[in-house]
Amino acid sequence: MAVSLERRANTAPPPDKVPAEAWRMAWVIVLGAFMTMLDTTVLAVGAETLTRELGAGIASVQWVFTAYLVALAVALPLCGWLSRRFGAGRVWLVSLAAFTVASVLCALAGNVGWLIGLRVLQGLAAGLLLPAGQTVLGQAVGPARLGRVMGTLGIVMSVGPTFGPVLGGVLLRGLSWEWLFLINIPVGVIALVLGLRLVPRGTKGAATRPDWLGFVLVSAGIPALLYGLTTWGEGGEEFGAGVLVPLVAGVVLLALFVRRSWGRENPVMDLTLFSGRVYTAAVALSFFAAPALFGALFLLPLYFQVLGGNGVVETGLLLMGLGLGSAIALPISGKLTDRYGAGLVAAWGSVATLATTVPFAIGGFPPDGVVVQILLLARGIAVAFLLMPATTAGYAAVTKDQLPDAAAQINIVSRVGGAAGTALFAVVLANLLPAGAEAAFRATFWWLTGAAAVAALLGARLWWVTRRA
Repeated sequence: MAVSLERRANTAPPPDKVPAEAWRMAWVIVLGAFMTMLDTTVLAVGAETLTRELGAGIASVQWVFTAYLVALAVALPLCGWLSRRFGAGRVWLVSLAAFTVASVLCALAGNVGWLIGLRVLQGLAAGLLLPAGQTVLGQAVGPARLGRVMGTLGIVMSVGPTFGPVLGGVLLRGLSWEWLFLINIPVGVIALVLGLRLVPRGTKGAATRPDWLGFVLVSAGIPALLYGLTTWGEGGEEFGAGVLVPLVAGVVLLALFVRRSWGRENPVMDLTLFSGRVYTAAVALSFFAAPALFGALFLLPLYFQVLGGNGVVETGLLLMGLGLGSAIALPISGKLTDRYGAGLVAAWGSVATLATTVPFAIGGFPPDGVVVQILLLARGIAVAFLLMPATTAGYAAVTKDQLPDAAAQINIVSRVGGAAGTALFAVVLANLLPAGAEAAFRATFWWLTGAAAVAALLGARLWWVTRRA
């Protein structure tokens, strides 16, 4: 079935209706993405438990999270070359298996050192899993049907962060810390069994050697940049050497990578994709749309905990409206994207995201009241009409052969944008909290509103360039 799906995508023009086998394949890809998102969000509530159970300091336990993010950033640039060389489906299956095995090994770790090392393995697998899955979907269904299928995948990105902390809190209340990792096993096994049957393997390319120097530059530059931004946001350094050195190193290394790779015959990633106006506009929107999601996912839990005095589980329950709104809207957003174009949908989504952010900056209502829940539901809907169409516009603007690089690049840009926005909001909030929590949150939400306003302008630009493409 996987082979017939791949052959159909290669030889026949895409019909308006998405075939049933394509939907089955899409839901298998969703399972893999859901596992990585579930792992990240479930573990987010476990820092205190890991510190106590493993007898480690908080600084050591923090590396359980940091090592994962750094390893993920290292793997992302290589996904495009691996997908071109071995086929995106094969990369997806191997990374899924590796992530599942690493989850088992993490649960068996006897001390924090082993756990950190195994989290590196998890991060490397996760860095390949999501872009490889998006590449499989894009190559199998074609640009005319990509919005609907990407909308299905996007459900994971919205529901996972909402329900993950609640599930993590429940697991830690009734079970041991090992279950933070063991919860991945059934999902991974089911996805792997179904994936072996339904996921097209992709076409193997020529045995070209990767540009190893370029890979070293980008795989060192991205983690350095993300580490500097994360450290800045955590407040460990007030833009001292611990922040400035990795930030400068990251920028310099990435600049050297761009200079080396642009127009190169066999680059790690094809940067000439940025010569296309639609692709560049979509990537720019993805960069500024990421804070709308990740920045809000940082601010809103603190908003409920600091101003409302809610615990972790209660905060997760209060945030469900955000995930529910996105889950409801994403299939609709996908259909509208395929029918009217990603640029138009993203433009309206960016305006709606801005409109649903401003009330939090104005304030004047209880943090856990009915008005907030209505706003969260509306904001979840708005974000669904922004993030997924922006990504889909970028993928639809490239050829099938270019899709592996586009998937890697858009994922990198989104993560850097999310990290930069979250770090900025964290620093603003931390500096203003001593003067009063309510005023601090209002001011920080104004910064989030500013990011949403830039995204609205870029959404309008994406609509403009797609109309003239």
